[in-house]
Amino acid sequence: MDHSPRSTQRAFGRPFAGRLGALLAPLLALAVLPPPSALQGQEVDRFPGVSLGLTYEARYSPPIAILPFTGRFGGQEVASQVERIVSRDLRYSNRFVVMDSLPAAVIGPELDYGLWDQMNVDWILTGRVEGSGDGYILVLELHDVVFREVVDQGRFPIPSRDSDNFRMASHIASDAVVQWVFDEPGMAASRIAFSRTGSEGNQEIWMVDSDGENLQRVTNHRSLALSPAWSPDGRRVAFTSYRTGLPRIYELNLDTGEERQVSAQRSGDYMTPSYHPDGDKLIFSIVGGGRSGIYTYDVARDCCLENLTESRWEDISPRYSPDGSRVVFNSNRLGLGVPQIYTMPADGGEPRMISPFIYGQPSYFTSPEWSALGDRIAFHGRAERGQPYQILVAEMDGGMNSRVVQLTFEGRNEDPSWAPDGRHLVVEGERRTGRGLFVVDAVTGNMRQLVSGMRARLPAWSPSLAPRVQEQLRAVDH
Repeated sequence: MDHSPRSTQRAFGRPFAGRLGALLAPLLALAVLPPPSALQGQEVDRFPGVSLGLTYEARYSPPIAILPFTGRFGGQEVASQVERIVSRDLRYSNRFVVMDSLPAAVIGPELDYGLWDQMNVDWILTGRVEGSGDGYILVLELHDVVFREVVDQGRFPIPSRDSDNFRMASHIASDAVVQWVFDEPGMAASRIAFSRTGSEGNQEIWMVDSDGENLQRVTNHRSLALSPAWSPDGRRVAFTSYRTGLPRIYELNLDTGEERQVSAQRSGDYMTPSYHPDGDKLIFSIVGGGRSGIYTYDVARDCCLENLTESRWEDISPRYSPDGSRVVFNSNRLGLGVPQIYTMPADGGEPRMISPFIYGQPSYFTSPEWSALGDRIAFHGRAERGQPYQILVAEMDGGMNSRVVQLTFEGRNEDPSWAPDGRHLVVEGERRTGRGLFVVDAVTGNMRQLVSGMRARLPAWSPSLAPRVQEQLRAVDH
């Protein structure tokens, strides 16, 4: 069911009512305004020919009231914790004005749609956690206030609180709410892999949930482990490691913990791996050894090294489009000592530059990544030496870019990676408050810090992990 016309009607078709409506009005006004940086266009525009802000649309954010989750059959012991996870996920989605911690006066034994309608609330989410075996069942109901009905409901298995999947199972429920309201994917049930520098200078691969919780180290190479990339099913991670002294590509199976090195069939440094959408093939760069280029390798069959480009130039960071038809990468093939962003057919062919290069200007653009929706490519760069790196996005039209826009403006921002919702990105950044990983919403420009107090680099956002987690939960039940 498409609820957007109702949201538009609520936003513009009737006044706020009541004391709570008066309190909500400033919040809704803030929700539809572009961020301050986007309003200071002429002060921050340093990329000639680049538009400011990605969308920063005056898009209505519908208010959703989340009533306190209840529990029975033992579910009451975790109900409030699950509610907090879901509430924060919906707030981090940047799609709603989330109302939780509600006063007792507006919460009764029965839903009074008329009261909530007067408060200009569009949606009400109720939740009940029931004990079930060693775990729980979360029962969610989404109420449409204007039409005074339950429009969607679902039952979501939640394992015991000491399970590794307790939080992820709650994230899956949050993504279902986003899907119900907007008919678009969420991003809560996902993780971010990144390279973290330790006190001895080594770098290992770590992971963290999309909300900044559940930080874990996944490699122990005691060297340099870099450039993680997720397989399409979220079960494997490929990365570059100097474990043997030479940069080689490794693949880690997250289900079994098994790790293997991808066969090095020619000399050179093996760098920046990424998966084909079918998950059977890796694409990566080999630099040095006489000639450099982009290569593919069939990891399913453990064979068949093939080159797509090969020259004296360095072609780095190849990434497939979601349909596997094209590849984006950065290259210094202009011969000016600075990289630019190119796309080409997936089987090789003539590259086409998409970064905003202007002859005579020392622009520098690198680290491209294709959105999961296939409509945009994010990368970082600068127009002149000495400027901090910022995130730019090429909006693609049938495989060709129509325009390039600047997404970030404050501090330094590098190495973007798209969330599975095609709306959010994780970036390595530095602000007055410190350095770390940040999540930026490409629609509103809102930004939040994901991890802090550490040297975190080269983040990679996973696909939705819901299928993998749900399979694990079914295996435990049986």
